[in-house]
Amino acid sequence: MAENIYDEIEIEDMTFDSDLQIYHYPCPCGDRFEIAIADLRDKEDIAVCPSCSLMIRVIFDVNDLAESGDEDLKTEGQVQVPVKA
Repeated sequence: MAENIYDEIEIEDMTFDSDLQIYHYPCPCGDRFEIAIADLRDKEDIAVCPSCSLMIRVIFDVNDLAESGDEDLKTEGQVQVPVKA
């Protein structure tokens, strides 16, 4: 299956939702691209828009995810708790 990537976006330009544990970024269709932090930790780098067929590649360093996620969670007064599957 050939990937049809709309754009490449730095993770720093995305917004982290601590309740849903996802990063999101605005999509031209009016919805937003989404990717779960667990997928990023599994080295997945494609965020999809649930309303259209567009996808973006997320540029990130997997070693920096915990740090960036913790910073975002601290600003909302929450603590991230790892959950084993």
